[in-house]
Amino acid sequence: MAAYVLAKAGVRTLLLEAGRNYDPAETPMFDRSREAPLAGTGTDDKPFGYYDATVNGGWQVPGEPYTSAEGSHFRWWRARMLGGRTNHWGRHVPRFGPYDFKGRSRDGHGVDWPIGYEDVAPFYDRVEKLVGVCGSQIDLENHPASPPGVLHEAPKPRVPELLVEAACNALDIPCIPTRMAILTHDLPDEHSPRQACFNATDCTRGCSIGAAFQTTTSLLPMALATGNLRILTNAMAARVRTDTNGRATGVDYFEDGTPRFVAARVVVLGASACETARILLNSIGDHAPQGLANSSGQVGRNLTDTVGADVQATIPALFDRPRYNEDGIWMPHRYIPFWLYKEQAAGQLDFKRAYHIEFAGRFVDPVLALGGGGDGYGAPLKADIHRTFGARINFAVRGEMLANENSYCDLDPTVKDRFGLPVLRFHWKWGDEELRMVDHASHTIARIVERMGAKLDAPLPSPEQMISEGGSIIHELGTARMGSDPRTSVVNQYGQTWDVPNLFLVDGAVFASNPHKNATLTMMALAMRGMEHLVTQLRKGAL
Repeated sequence: MAAYVLAKAGVRTLLLEAGRNYDPAETPMFDRSREAPLAGTGTDDKPFGYYDATVNGGWQVPGEPYTSAEGSHFRWWRARMLGGRTNHWGRHVPRFGPYDFKGRSRDGHGVDWPIGYEDVAPFYDRVEKLVGVCGSQIDLENHPASPPGVLHEAPKPRVPELLVEAACNALDIPCIPTRMAILTHDLPDEHSPRQACFNATDCTRGCSIGAAFQTTTSLLPMALATGNLRILTNAMAARVRTDTNGRATGVDYFEDGTPRFVAARVVVLGASACETARILLNSIGDHAPQGLANSSGQVGRNLTDTVGADVQATIPALFDRPRYNEDGIWMPHRYIPFWLYKEQAAGQLDFKRAYHIEFAGRFVDPVLALGGGGDGYGAPLKADIHRTFGARINFAVRGEMLANENSYCDLDPTVKDRFGLPVLRFHWKWGDEELRMVDHASHTIARIVERMGAKLDAPLPSPEQMISEGGSIIHELGTARMGSDPRTSVVNQYGQTWDVPNLFLVDGAVFASNPHKNATLTMMALAMRGMEHLVTQLRKGAL
């Protein structure tokens, strides 16, 4: 998004991509799981399945390790390819609401953002039109609606989703269409025309027709068409150089392993929250002995991930149902947003922030794991799988984590990567707030399951057993947060670092909190807002 805004404004821009080039036209959209090794099942090299769009990346990247401090465990997903995570992400794009920007004012915890919903709303409108978002106009508390004409039509719910929706309605719990960055009508563009989804393939494989948003079929081709953008792949950024006045002068990087330097009038980091923190911490010098833009000591601090937990259930009413195509859009067509804000404000809940529940159940392309939960072997096992096919459902909790002093990243004092650079070391601990949230959410799911006439596949474990591993939801944020005070934050409201005025951050590092709503839409809106401010400053001669 930063490259798109700058290039469209006429700014000569170089984009350094640490990974390989990637063309979504090469996506194996129609290959069947049965045609792949191990029927497409995930492996260490391809954790999310053989056909997942991520290449040259994953939980581990050869030659680029990371470590966890004693007593901590954190998982870090990296996508070493052009377009990064947008090639395989879930594409759930709710807007943050007014409460999400002012959490401390509401409950006394964490910090407020230096901006409010009204500052970001116009950019939400523009980003949703640009990337293409389907969903509904339902306006719930702290879940703002989009203006008329912005959203594409939401897809119809599947049978299991209708059953969940009916159960939720009976319990006075909202269940609404999911906002997804997936087209349900064509989105023409001279340089990057995109077609509506035809409901046939898994979005995580990438989308050669551009229906599922990824930057490699939209923002990057449009930016390249201006003639102002150059992309350099296999170029690993190492550190930001500064002059004797402390201003950024360019970036040291490795191109196919060879050290190089590129000079720049302005440097923008969008390497992902943790990688951006690492670049800053490695950019030490006379003006930055503890890392660049780190006079506050906040670079690497305030690391958060989304709270996650899963509950599985089986729906006897759907046993042996007739087979038919219910592929639809790959993401669930319905989800459960948070609805207990008034009860929370009245002190009736024992946790301070919100969660939502995503759920998935439908006929799918069979894979090896389909037999999970089946009994026996041979013909009885096959019969059991056929009987329960399409009758199982997974509920996924996604909640807000409060930043805490025990969760952060710093540089490992001894371990270095293949470029000779110190690697990140992660420190991690969930707080009691998150555990209480998981307990509430899991028991809410149990109520929904009971109302559906379904059965939990296993008794609910303790929250400590249920909660996800740190980093495993791949929503890490907050390592160089924005604020209004240079003593307690790294950047201002535009992502401009306090210490280095010609250095901007545009990724999840700048988030002052990590609301339960998936962050990518807000990340793009903030990047658009920050880069338009950068362009204004350039034209004024301030940079």
